[in-house]
Amino acid sequence: MQNREKIEKIKEKLNQYAYQYYVQDDPTVPDAEYDRLFHQLQQMEEAHPELKTDDSPTQRVGSVPLDAFEQVTHSKPMLSLANAFTTEALEAFDQRVHDRLKTDEPIPYACEPKLDGLALSLLYEKGVLVRAATRGDGQVGENVTLNVKTIKAVPLRLRDAGFPEVLEVRGEAYMPKASFERLNNEARKKNEKMFANPRNAAAGSLRQLDSSIVAKRQLGFYAYDVGEHSDESFAPTHSAVLARLQTLGFPVVPRAKSVDTIQACIHVYDELLKHRDSLPYEIDGVVYKVDDIALQQKLGFISRAPRWAIAHKFPAQEELTVLESVDFQVGRTGALTPVARLQPVLVGGVTVSNATLHNMDEINRKDIRVGDKVIIRRAGDVIPEVVSSIIADRPGDAKLIVLPKQCPVCDSSIEMIEGEAVARCTGGLFCPAQRKESIKHFSSRKAMDVDGLGEQLIDQLVDKKLIQHVDDLYRLKLEDLIHLERMAEKSAQKVLKALEKSKATTLPRFLFALGIREVGEATARSLALHYGALDAVMKADVDALQTVSDVGPIVAQHAVAFFKEPHNQSTIQALQDLGVHWPAIEVSQAHQPLAGKTVVLTGTLTALTRDEAKEKLQALGAKVSGSVSKKTSFVVAGEAAGSKLDKAEKLGVQVMDEAGLLELMTLVSV
Repeated sequence: MQNREKIEKIKEKLNQYAYQYYVQDDPTVPDAEYDRLFHQLQQMEEAHPELKTDDSPTQRVGSVPLDAFEQVTHSKPMLSLANAFTTEALEAFDQRVHDRLKTDEPIPYACEPKLDGLALSLLYEKGVLVRAATRGDGQVGENVTLNVKTIKAVPLRLRDAGFPEVLEVRGEAYMPKASFERLNNEARKKNEKMFANPRNAAAGSLRQLDSSIVAKRQLGFYAYDVGEHSDESFAPTHSAVLARLQTLGFPVVPRAKSVDTIQACIHVYDELLKHRDSLPYEIDGVVYKVDDIALQQKLGFISRAPRWAIAHKFPAQEELTVLESVDFQVGRTGALTPVARLQPVLVGGVTVSNATLHNMDEINRKDIRVGDKVIIRRAGDVIPEVVSSIIADRPGDAKLIVLPKQCPVCDSSIEMIEGEAVARCTGGLFCPAQRKESIKHFSSRKAMDVDGLGEQLIDQLVDKKLIQHVDDLYRLKLEDLIHLERMAEKSAQKVLKALEKSKATTLPRFLFALGIREVGEATARSLALHYGALDAVMKADVDALQTVSDVGPIVAQHAVAFFKEPHNQSTIQALQDLGVHWPAIEVSQAHQPLAGKTVVLTGTLTALTRDEAKEKLQALGAKVSGSVSKKTSFVVAGEAAGSKLDKAEKLGVQVMDEAGLLELMTLVSV
């Protein structure tokens, strides 16, 4: 391919990317890809100056303004900055500055974070904001005054009396990370277009024709320089400019400082890079400016940038690569997470070959397919994610990503309930990916109540492959336990005794111990009392289960999916074969005279423990709550009752003591 054709193709791509970013507010490639192409074009034009044209992207700053806004011609051009991606490039910049100024003396630099937002020009006349404009193409921008007035950080009137008659302040409008997350979360809920990054969100917000929309998005602003002004002695240095702007009421670019050498600039860069992810706003590098304004004027400008300033860019947090395949990982609660396997790419200084795709809803919303070119984003220690795909470059053999029907770990069925974003493995008692969590829940106090079987012991038992599923707990022998860490014979005997004791349980506790999604203590009790037997619960269909108090369509679907899974059925049978049992529930026991009542227990009870009182009340149909409200039926106050009793008396809720509770239980149980 001839050089002229190569250059034209690069220019065409850069112009398209710029149009998508600045005009459509819909970037399709990461900044790093644009920077690479731009640098490639610069090198080719330097090697072949006869091919450089006035319409080249290297000869302008940004893109054309939108027709929807009034155009504004800047009295002084709003130029861009040259970029340095390496320490060597930065040192070369410093050498050029010294050479042009013909000095070997140290040159002070002003250092400031390079905010990732949208450049603005704010014009003040007699101390009042009269116009705000975007940078546009550097010569002509867009009048966004009404939108900018909604940014609370922008002063509508200058504070200090000593302001110039005319003052143009330049700065960056940006969207804080918190506002960006909130905006995208709202868009996700409404199934609307989401923004790629905070800078894109800030630019899109300022281009809204309705300023009330902009006000809701809570943009920020930092001033970083002045343009046109009527005070020739405004400030002798850039550092003094920032200080003067502060006195006038502007927030100035944070963490700015002045240093004496280019080596000190590098130290500032390293410190800001270290804190980059903890800042409440996005930055993508550090800007260095010769601090002395007289020296700035002496150094002058090239066609698109000042000779006295440079942007030292951070490693890109977004990159372009290819999605080669997708695996589904199973989490400790059974949730399936699609994981992208990528052509390895360097992002933020780290080689990334895997990234999260979150869930199937996100995959479908973003229209991501295997074989696509995709944008990968990595911020600090956050797991890399696939931001979007480049649909225009999609290969003909790209494949749809399909949710598996069986768990990739245990081969149990996958449950995907309408309205829920997360798909889950139904093999809760069997799936190795979930085994530790299922065993910990099964043995917990409110479930099977195995005293002495804590998390560390369960971790050891699973890691040493002494147990795989909950039924294996009841196959443990003394010799299995005594060799474990911190487990002497006496402790081992205690655990075995607790396991034996736990075999005698109740149907509500056993149902709760199974760990069926959304089936808590109250729902497990409702199921047990409604059906009276485990076999009847296991055979009930979705419609039948919804006739039970506390059971809605989602809980019913979870329960049916759980009991339908053969692995779970065999584990439940094994538990019963190993001696786990419970007393039968007679039909009369299913009578719930306190159904519809909400009870709160507070203080210390003597005849019953709080848990025993709670179980008895629930058996009679009452809901036991942890907080008092106007809907509370009555409060049972034991000794040393505190704030709950005070609130009950304040709200006029009935209060009874423990004797009253026992009497009530006797009466309603007859």
